[in-house]
Amino acid sequence: MGLTARVLAIDAGNSKTDVAIVTADGEVLATARGGGFRPPAVGLETAMGVLADTVSRALITGGLTSVDHVSACLANADFPVEEEQLATALRARAWGATVTVRNDTFAILRSGVTEPRGVAVVCGAGINCVGMHPDGRTARFPALGRVSGDWGGGWGLSEEAMWHASRAEDGRGPATALADTLPAHFGLPSMYALIEALHLGHVAQPRRHELTPVLFTTAADGDPVARAIVERQAEEVVSMAVVALTRLDLLDEPAPVLLGGGVLAARHPQLNDKITDLLTALAPKALPQVIEASPVLGAALLGLDEVGAREGAQARLRAHFGG
Repeated sequence: MGLTARVLAIDAGNSKTDVAIVTADGEVLATARGGGFRPPAVGLETAMGVLADTVSRALITGGLTSVDHVSACLANADFPVEEEQLATALRARAWGATVTVRNDTFAILRSGVTEPRGVAVVCGAGINCVGMHPDGRTARFPALGRVSGDWGGGWGLSEEAMWHASRAEDGRGPATALADTLPAHFGLPSMYALIEALHLGHVAQPRRHELTPVLFTTAADGDPVARAIVERQAEEVVSMAVVALTRLDLLDEPAPVLLGGGVLAARHPQLNDKITDLLTALAPKALPQVIEASPVLGAALLGLDEVGAREGAQARLRAHFGG
């Protein structure tokens, strides 16, 4: 397969989908971008329809009707049973002779390593962590939010900031500048006004994510409550990374720890420096690195791993995506 194989790489997140068709020597034949992949919100068939539109455009651009292998890294593939359900749905589309489905966090990890070895922690809207070992072992978490023991991510940070700001304003908690900076972001005079505006829909609920950068700015200005929230996020990132390294027997040897997602890619000094300090203390051989390469690169590299790509294919593919 390795001499002629073509790989359909899919990185499908909640907000967008990227597709690339690559050859076994790392040449990119076509790419396409489409809407997000959200089976829990819209149903599997509708989500697959959105995905099919993006894949079809890539296949047409590449002059193909199918490929040898589909390497799909998909949001909401949080348990093995979900991966198998999604793999079955992809096989039914007959885009490739073989199909592999992984959680989309694996694409971020693979995009930043030269072999499937290391750990990635992604802190975007939520938080997740996965790890890979060359012997095929993986480490992962359900990553379903507080119900599965997770804390933080952009949405969680904004919620935590509002919780502290609300309690500061009404006297149930210690004073914090967040009680002023959060409502001021929306041109409002108080947390009471912000809570009312969110409740009545005058400020759309999805706009709450805008408060995460406000939290970091307030922390950088020295507010102790905001700083404590940021430091807890660092502790959560490191906790997941250390557990994953331990599960894969990588704690006592040099191993990459890739930091991805919007919150970590923003490189807030307090957050990222604290993560580095904690890793130095708890996993001194870990090699932390912020990863900004396109996740579809990781999906494609995972596909090349599967088909036994030619020597030099990885470097050629990375050069195309700037990774």
